[in-house]
Amino acid sequence: MKAPTGMTRRLVTGAAAAVVTALGITTAAAASTAGHSAATIPQCRASQLGVWVATARGSGTAGSVYYPLEFTNLSTSTCYMFGYPGVSATTSTGTQLGAAAGRDSSVKPSIVNIGPGATAHSELQYVTAQVTPSCKPQPGYQLKVYPPDQKYSTTAAYDFPSCSTSSPVYLNVQVLQRGTGTGA
Repeated sequence: MKAPTGMTRRLVTGAAAAVVTALGITTAAAASTAGHSAATIPQCRASQLGVWVATARGSGTAGSVYYPLEFTNLSTSTCYMFGYPGVSATTSTGTQLGAAAGRDSSVKPSIVNIGPGATAHSELQYVTAQVTPSCKPQPGYQLKVYPPDQKYSTTAAYDFPSCSTSSPVYLNVQVLQRGTGTGA
């Protein structure tokens, strides 16, 4: 027996509305959950981080030494970082020495969550072969370090000879990575 045309339309329309509503609720719940978890972990700010060069774990290759640049979360809550830190050497008065660190793209970026007291790292390449008389070396005093996507910096002790001219680039950094570094 064939149902009347009007009744068929109402049933189909009602069923379609129920499916759309169910999908909408599921999608909204998923979006809410995804948005909620992302919103609860803020980006790490410079004021939350202790940063240092792990010189004891440095390892060298022809003309370069690789040091872990360590980032410890000093706050009481988890924060995250993604991408490259901004790094440049400075004098004792805070004047930048040479160019800012270049970017070593050999590691793919990923989100790094850093719990309270936990550490993440970036490998810092110091190109010793570039620090020559032609770059007018001066003693480095500290590194000015900007967490990714942040406009405020923190500092790390740094006592290596550094170029005072804008070229060549004698420092390079990798993206932030989980855990402590090994010095490549």
